[in-house]
Amino acid sequence: MAKILIIDDEENIRKTLREILQDESYEVVLAESAAKGLVQVREERPDVVLLDIRLPDGDGVELLERIKKGETDCEVVMISGHATIDAAIRSIKLGAYHFLQKPLTLIDVKQTVRHALQVKAQRDKIRALSHDGDERYKMIGHSRMMNDIRTHIAKVAPTEGRVLITGESGTGKELIAYWIHRQSSRSQNPFIRINCAAIPVHLIESELFGHEKGSFTGALNQKIGKFEAAHEGTLFLDEVGDMDMNTQTKVLRVLQEGEFERVGGLKTIKINVRVIAATHRNLEEMIQEGRFREDLFYRLNVIPIRAPNLTERREDISVLARHFLSLYCLENNLPEKHFSDEALSALSGHVFRGNIRELRNMVERCAILVDKTEIGLSDLSSFSAVRQDSHVSLFIQSRPLYEAKLELEKQYVRTQLEQNGWDIPKTAGLLDLHRTNLHRKIRLLGIEKQ
Repeated sequence: MAKILIIDDEENIRKTLREILQDESYEVVLAESAAKGLVQVREERPDVVLLDIRLPDGDGVELLERIKKGETDCEVVMISGHATIDAAIRSIKLGAYHFLQKPLTLIDVKQTVRHALQVKAQRDKIRALSHDGDERYKMIGHSRMMNDIRTHIAKVAPTEGRVLITGESGTGKELIAYWIHRQSSRSQNPFIRINCAAIPVHLIESELFGHEKGSFTGALNQKIGKFEAAHEGTLFLDEVGDMDMNTQTKVLRVLQEGEFERVGGLKTIKINVRVIAATHRNLEEMIQEGRFREDLFYRLNVIPIRAPNLTERREDISVLARHFLSLYCLENNLPEKHFSDEALSALSGHVFRGNIRELRNMVERCAILVDKTEIGLSDLSSFSAVRQDSHVSLFIQSRPLYEAKLELEKQYVRTQLEQNGWDIPKTAGLLDLHRTNLHRKIRLLGIEKQ
């Protein structure tokens, strides 16, 4: 049963709202002041709070801010008979779900509370799917290689050693860096990212070290760089192999001496930053070619970690696909969908050259383009690089001959049926079967129209 807390100094309002909400089968808790309301929020942990903007012992907007900064996770609806546009805007910016104007109407109250509960339920589902409520950084998979990565992170994180993460594009190198930071003593301080490949050569120094006002054309204000922003925390240098030689020299100095000057500046700035770098390039080859500094490589490569590609952890593909699909549907208010067993087998047998990034993009296309609840094998092959024979070949490799033959026959008959719009007489003619025999075969092979 959902719990609603009403914080309002007018007794008639409290009683009326309680009756309305109890009729909707909600549990209702009352408070007539800001102080009592805050106690009730902490003790009762309501799902939704109806909060008057004017209270005898405080400002409702200030109470909203305290509620949102607390440990409770509830939706707050502001109510007032003396509201101003500024107060409403401020409330929404502070995290209020909605703003109701007195006199309240029965329909407005019911609809607002119902919608607020729906929003909270959706957020709770997303949080349940992700660690710390942040889906982007959940580590998915229980393959041996992923378990090894977790073990490595647990050993590396408490140290101050620099880490160099290597691996193909799309393998989750940033995720590894993030969890090293999260499990370190610096976890409460900034985790700053910069993709060295995405920034033009003439801007990379300004991004890393900052610049002073007027130091170059367009430098209209002083700018704090990534190193300075990451003070006491962690700086993640993604695609460090794309950094030009001049910038490499300046980064080396920061790693050696812990200090630098902003572009155009004279003041030396001292910092305390842990650096984690990543690249998809072979830095040792680049050293031989004179494109990467050897001394910088050894400064960065104190603790090497390799991110495995998706082909090396095939057993995680189906888990990842289900996770991405559930999450995308939730975040975009789409009906819940799932993959068929055949589709998951096909995905597990496919080579994703773009690794996790490619898999996630493909899953999101499925969520958008497939209208059915179940995403089948034919849905994958219709708009992605995953072929139906990915599933068949994987099945053949792992099953006795008899089962493999049945699977091949099942796929063949299903394909013919789908290509002919499930026209039984037409399909039976093409297969040189009597319609009765085709019906029997469909039943025996467990083929269902999707």
